[in-house]
Amino acid sequence: MIELKNVYAGYSGSPVLQDISVTFPKGKVTVIVGPNGCGKSTLLKSIIRINPHTSGSILAEGTDISQLTAQELARQVTYMAQNRQIPAITAMQMTLHGRFPYLSYPRRYRPQDREIAENCLKQLGILDLKNVSMSTMSGGQRQKVYIAMALAQDTPVVLMDEPTTFLDVSHQLQTMKQARIMANCGKTVVMVLHDLPLAMQTADYLAVMDKGNLVQFGTPEAVFQSGQLDRIFGITLCRFQTANGWKYYCF
Repeated sequence: MIELKNVYAGYSGSPVLQDISVTFPKGKVTVIVGPNGCGKSTLLKSIIRINPHTSGSILAEGTDISQLTAQELARQVTYMAQNRQIPAITAMQMTLHGRFPYLSYPRRYRPQDREIAENCLKQLGILDLKNVSMSTMSGGQRQKVYIAMALAQDTPVVLMDEPTTFLDVSHQLQTMKQARIMANCGKTVVMVLHDLPLAMQTADYLAVMDKGNLVQFGTPEAVFQSGQLDRIFGITLCRFQTANGWKYYCF
């Protein structure tokens, strides 16, 4: 679980997040939505101290993150950044990076670390890419490797910033399916998405942000009924009933 209490944060003295109080629950997928520049990524970065908050408190599994060492925080929270460099290392080497928080200096992988990494690649159906360089992979393949690395880190909280960017529809759905699997295993999964229909169809909860403020936190049904997304984005969010539940679209 992640809990924010009256959190303010920004860059170079300029405020971005303003008095954010919210709890991201265990075993659920929470999606943060809002216009560009509203503070979605800043919120995630504040949780892992890339962009420290200026006031308020952030608790990871009940402990204030300011009281945790970098290694302790990395054992609590996994963060998948939106923009990543493409390293010229294999999928196995990349996945093993998720084991760093559990290693002492100098980092020497143990047999169990390699076993965990291999199982994560297998779980995502990419064990055949084990010895393939990340630089030669497709965007969808690389994304699966990053998810494998997140699984190998084995934290109770997983943060994902725009995990479906640049992916085709099939890989977007696979990414969301994996997020659901992690939540069903009891993890707190929080992600930033720009695709409103995808967010509405897959989230347990939505955190709706605008101009640095949290304007609503609730189920997709509650958010839809409120009309907040229509107001904030200047769109009309519509839906129709199918055998598999509501399907959403915008115009």
